[in-house]
Amino acid sequence: MINSLLAFVFVLGVLVFVHELGHFLVARMLGVRVITFCIGMGPKLLKFRRGDTEYAIAAFPIGGYVKMAGENPDEPKTGAHDEFMSRSKWDRFRILAAGPVMNIILSVGLMTIVLAQGAQVPIFEDDPVDVGVVTKASPAERGGIQAGDRIIKVGSQRVATWEQFFLAIGGRADRDVPITLLRQGRETVVTVRPEAQTRMQIGDIGVLPNVHPSIRSLLEANGPAAKAGVKVNDVVLALNGEPIVFSWQLSAAIRTHPDEPITLKVERDGAPLEIVVTPRRQGEIGLIGIGIQDPFKLVKPGPFGALKLSIERNVQFSGLIVRTIGGLLTRETSPKQLMGPVAIAQMSGDFAAAGWIALCTFMASLSLNLGLLNLLPIPVLDGGHIFIMAVEGLVRRDLSMKMKERLMMAGFVVLMVLMVTVVYNDLARISWFERFMPGSR
Repeated sequence: MINSLLAFVFVLGVLVFVHELGHFLVARMLGVRVITFCIGMGPKLLKFRRGDTEYAIAAFPIGGYVKMAGENPDEPKTGAHDEFMSRSKWDRFRILAAGPVMNIILSVGLMTIVLAQGAQVPIFEDDPVDVGVVTKASPAERGGIQAGDRIIKVGSQRVATWEQFFLAIGGRADRDVPITLLRQGRETVVTVRPEAQTRMQIGDIGVLPNVHPSIRSLLEANGPAAKAGVKVNDVVLALNGEPIVFSWQLSAAIRTHPDEPITLKVERDGAPLEIVVTPRRQGEIGLIGIGIQDPFKLVKPGPFGALKLSIERNVQFSGLIVRTIGGLLTRETSPKQLMGPVAIAQMSGDFAAAGWIALCTFMASLSLNLGLLNLLPIPVLDGGHIFIMAVEGLVRRDLSMKMKERLMMAGFVVLMVLMVTVVYNDLARISWFERFMPGSR
């Protein structure tokens, strides 16, 4: 719990600092006087003054702000050149947009660092979505999807690779989704309802690629696998007739059969072979003494290659974020997928425990989300202020204070609804809170 809280403070602190730094730097560059640069909200714990600006850290590490001279419409204005509202709309646009842009730049930078380290990625990730396995009693089976089908569309979105497919289907849990298939050269459309998986409510329909794990090593010279004739580099196709696609499936299946003979169907030197093995009981689980590996490929681009890949991934994820927001409006995306501070804190702890590369990946994703969400045309957010300026530019006059107050109140209501939704979602993911939820027993 403490580790999660510390990780959360670090992650959010960096993202907020970078966001507010963008506003601060561009404001100073354009000659707008910055009164306060504060990270956090509430009472100020630390503060010092340098020049015209007070720098501070506040008690609650959720948010931050840059206060500029003449920024608040209620404040008396002198018309001085260093006041925010005295500057042109173009200058004000650049100052407002700088925060979200800095978050997007941070996301690209962090992802570049991560990709430059090299990574193992699934070998099928960039392959067409050719269905290898349809799991039993899954939405795909109920919808009529068959092994050998090629999925080309999820809803109206084209999916050319497995990575694109998983991203597209993941945001549509508990929603009827038309899936366009190629079957024997002809297009077919079926409707499936992805089931929500994990606490993050990720949609899944139960289709898997045509890949299989292999035996990386024999952990025991006289273990059950070695005695039965299993060899290193054997590719495991099935266990007791059930297709095996990933190593975790094989491990889970072996564990459930202690002291029970199981039949492994493997491929050795291009030929199929069946081997009967009896897992040794260890406590309540079965083990056969093997090391398993999924089919991966190593990707290690140079610095410029990593930057190119980072930009491509950020563009791809930006599209996913935009589609998710659109899906919330059209009800194609479940609001249960929205995360709040509690879920972010839990995930921050999980990723921090997994190492700095995992944490940087998570921070890149959050930073991109923060940057794009702040550009939404919702009053109170940076994008809302930009939207109001755009309207004023179109009508060629400033909106009245009364109209601006109404817009701000509407934006505040929208944000409060979102806050209530994400907090409820966060609490719903905590096991002890489930019994208080409607419909629970």
